[in-house]
Amino acid sequence: MPATPRLHHVQALSPHGLHRVAYWEWGEPGNDRVVVCAHGLTRQGRDFDALARQLAGRFRVVCPDVVGRGESDWLADPAGYALPQYVADMVVLLARLNARTIDWVGTSMGGLIGLALASLPGTPLQRLVLNDVGPSIEPEALQRIAAYVGQSMRFASVEEGARAIHAVSGGFGSFSEAEWLALNRPMFKPDGEAVRLHYDPAIANNLRAITPAFAAAGEAQLWDAWDRLKLPVLLLRGVHSDLLSAATATSMTLRGPRARLVTLPDVGHAPLLDRPDQQAPVLVFLS
Repeated sequence: MPATPRLHHVQALSPHGLHRVAYWEWGEPGNDRVVVCAHGLTRQGRDFDALARQLAGRFRVVCPDVVGRGESDWLADPAGYALPQYVADMVVLLARLNARTIDWVGTSMGGLIGLALASLPGTPLQRLVLNDVGPSIEPEALQRIAAYVGQSMRFASVEEGARAIHAVSGGFGSFSEAEWLALNRPMFKPDGEAVRLHYDPAIANNLRAITPAFAAAGEAQLWDAWDRLKLPVLLLRGVHSDLLSAATATSMTLRGPRARLVTLPDVGHAPLLDRPDQQAPVLVFLS
């Protein structure tokens, strides 16, 4: 496999005009068996480099930068940073890919996008992997995430920035300094003589505006979407996750598509799927 993926863009539509959505592609460009890997709230498509290298011999692996992140455009109206826009963008991307089969691997926010897509009538998704996310999200985890998203955006160096990310990413597990730096180098863009985080800080606006009533309504909608699913689902949960509770994960095995649950040791929210023990259940499920 090449060391780096190919970068492409597709144009999508919002109420305020067109924007470009970037996606990273691994594997044979003509392969019509596609796996889409979608990242979490503040992350980007290069998070899946290690998993993509494992899959690219059998699949074309596509890792989008969700709008407002990475190499994708920022929205003119930050109110658009929400699930309806993300799903609409991914529908455009899937049309571009022209695939015979599409499987979805989604971490946190990327899993919710996949859940919403999979629940639509006529969905092209064949199999779904949800990485540490479900219809019920623990409010304490949302508060924890809202406290740091968009707060510190500019750093003197990538090394300094990587240390700052590490300080709020204890749930990702243990990494050597070199491993963590390699994993997080794509999280930064040049900004004069310094670097800045890759995402629009306004992605936090909607998160901070969530009220208990809004959260309850969203949870009800997601459970309704879950109960409509008709495809196989693999659910991964970090044993120390504060976002996906053990009770919610168990409920997901008992209703709707009755997910197969795998609990991953020594990690919380969220597993990065960068090491063999985390990749193994995904590789088996997609094979």
